[in-house]
Amino acid sequence: MSETRKLTTPLGETDIRSLKAGDRVEITGTIYTARDMAHKRLCRAIANGDRLAFELNGAIIYFVGPTPAPPGRAVGAAGPTTSSRMDPFSPKLLENGLKAMIGKGYRGPEVREALKKYGAVHLSAIGGAGALLSRHITSAKIIAYDDLGTEAVRELKVVDFPAVVAYDAYGGNIFKESQK
Repeated sequence: MSETRKLTTPLGETDIRSLKAGDRVEITGTIYTARDMAHKRLCRAIANGDRLAFELNGAIIYFVGPTPAPPGRAVGAAGPTTSSRMDPFSPKLLENGLKAMIGKGYRGPEVREALKKYGAVHLSAIGGAGALLSRHITSAKIIAYDDLGTEAVRELKVVDFPAVVAYDAYGGNIFKESQK
């Protein structure tokens, strides 16, 4: 089994180019949450030339809508949602500097091509492990679209957040590799 790679945000070109499908990673720094409706609004803002609530260059978006925080915690359960639901929006975000996404499951061919074209990766987190993943989140604050409730865009501070490179910037695909 390969060594776990430590990543610190924001991600740079060297970080992305060093990752291969199947690599285990632990992320420390700032990541952002966004699900379907937030993605739609982010893409609309880009199309309108509006400034986003966070810098896309080098950023990571986690496809999650965390549950309310219990006492003493930054968030409640924070498990990934199905990645393919963001497929219509991901290429536009990648074109504008997004370097990584975290979710679960497959990505469509347009997203896989955009990962190669713009030098980015898609990471998978373990679905069903939201309570465990939330322990790696040290703070959370809403920074955009608070009307979306749990699906608002949040800025999360994470320490050693675990994930696996599902799709790399070279066309590598953990799902395809596991089928061999």
